[in-house]
Amino acid sequence: MIHFHSYTRLHFNFLTFNNPPILPLPRSAQTRIRFTPMEVARISSPHLILIPTTVNRTLTPNPYSLASNRNPLPRSRSRSFSNFKTPTHRNAIRKCELLRTAMASDVVTSERPEVEEEKFDWFAEWYPVMPVCDLDKKVPIGKKVLGLDLVVWWDRNENAWKVFDDSCPHRLAPLSEGRIDQWGRLQCVYHGWCFNGSGDCKFIPQAPPDGPPVHSSKKACVAIYPTTVQNGILWFWPNSDPKFKDIILEKEPPFIPELDDPSYVKLEGNRDMAYGYEILIENLMDPAHVPYAHYKIIPAPPSIKNRATADREGGRPLELVVEKLKADGFVGRHERLRHKFFAPCVYYFFTDPELVQGNVESSTKNDEAVSSTANVKKPPTEISQRRSFLVFFCIPVSPGKSRLIWAFPRNFGKWMNYIVPRWMFHIGQNLILDSDMYFLRVEEHKYEEIGPSNWHKACYVPVKSDALVVGFRRWLNKYAGGRVDWGGKYSGSLPPIPPREQVFERYWSHVVNCKSCNGAYKALNIAEVSLQAISMAAIGALALIKHGVLSATVRATIVTVAILCFAASKWLSHFIHKTFHFQVYNHALV
Repeated sequence: MIHFHSYTRLHFNFLTFNNPPILPLPRSAQTRIRFTPMEVARISSPHLILIPTTVNRTLTPNPYSLASNRNPLPRSRSRSFSNFKTPTHRNAIRKCELLRTAMASDVVTSERPEVEEEKFDWFAEWYPVMPVCDLDKKVPIGKKVLGLDLVVWWDRNENAWKVFDDSCPHRLAPLSEGRIDQWGRLQCVYHGWCFNGSGDCKFIPQAPPDGPPVHSSKKACVAIYPTTVQNGILWFWPNSDPKFKDIILEKEPPFIPELDDPSYVKLEGNRDMAYGYEILIENLMDPAHVPYAHYKIIPAPPSIKNRATADREGGRPLELVVEKLKADGFVGRHERLRHKFFAPCVYYFFTDPELVQGNVESSTKNDEAVSSTANVKKPPTEISQRRSFLVFFCIPVSPGKSRLIWAFPRNFGKWMNYIVPRWMFHIGQNLILDSDMYFLRVEEHKYEEIGPSNWHKACYVPVKSDALVVGFRRWLNKYAGGRVDWGGKYSGSLPPIPPREQVFERYWSHVVNCKSCNGAYKALNIAEVSLQAISMAAIGALALIKHGVLSATVRATIVTVAILCFAASKWLSHFIHKTFHFQVYNHALV
């Protein structure tokens, strides 16, 4: 018996293979292959193969196995072991077949398949439309999300909110300009076609009653989108294909428990922004700007000295860290705050009790070191038990347009929500949003000129305070294609920059969409007219009364009341215009 302990060159008549190439086999071995002298003598072939003494059955990759994978041994096509007439041939073929099988196993196990990088699908996500508290059940409302024209209306027959394509199948008139009829159906005011909550046409006034039922045709139906209400917000799925009818059973919108927690109170609102989705999220993630106005209602930790002074002088160093960047978003951390971004719409941050408690305890560390109770575990402080969230729902509307829905839940200072009306909070929040509205619109056009993929080259972001913004841009370029996918509806180019009056406009961008502000706007207008009427009535009455009837004191009082009412009406008119219509923001004068 000949025992091969090294690579042996053998001429072998490979009847079961079709011209195999020369193959280097794995060096390591576990099972020895042995041939008799007779088998060696009978082997004759012009083909050359390297046979190792043993076969590598481990999972360790090596260059030899990779080389053999590039030139695999072909399988036998028509012959088997039974075709060989002598036992010597059959034994030799069995052993070579054993080599081939073991070698293929080594190749398969050692080569790792490439995992395709997960991509973000813009049309396979839930999108918020509006806060339910700002929707009117009596009238349909037109909205645009992700380039899709939608009509939102309340179906009292199914007791649910519905989202339809804002287009009547008859002549494509907007259904958002229609009404809800006496039977609870959505009616197009152009020709009176009526639709139920399933999108089916139930009535065509022009169709003869004894004629064919043309209203039952599929062409007469309206496209309906899946909807759900969560956290007090109406969401919709941007695909009207019937197969997505029950998509809520497979995938739900991001859920934030604190928004539904009765131990919290929340401030919420919405506004249409004069710049795009990407700029909106960048601005909210900027720690030197909008979200960090939240510090006003969170006590500053003692470790931060003179925070207000530092902010007035242009800010202070901020240490932000982005963690776990994935296709569905990322998370971050900063001092006492946790940040979370659920792609594509939800970004929020909140005070973490552990971080707050840690900051408070660190300030008294030296005192505790000399205290007799230093090792006694202390209960959570009042500051660590106070929690607040800033939740932003960022909605892509169209190129250069976006919508912001905000909600600020907290478990302290609840009395403010019961005393101060919601529209008064919106005054300050709208002022913050207005403060950067115009220059962010200009910034967006500059981004468009350089191209979304060149953002990191054009912008210089060397400090850690920009970590969230950089993280969002990384997510956008790595997973989401660098920009919003409009489904081919838009070319991606931005509309021209409008004048400042249109950029800072508040009435159509917020007031008409906010039930609280709209109610306050109407009430204050009535108050303005009433004050003017009182002023004019007082002056008119004073003019009609004879001179000797009223004393000089009474006449002076009436004149004073008239002047005060007129002055109050003028002040109220200015307040209404500045609060609900337009207020220019000049940073140089602030």
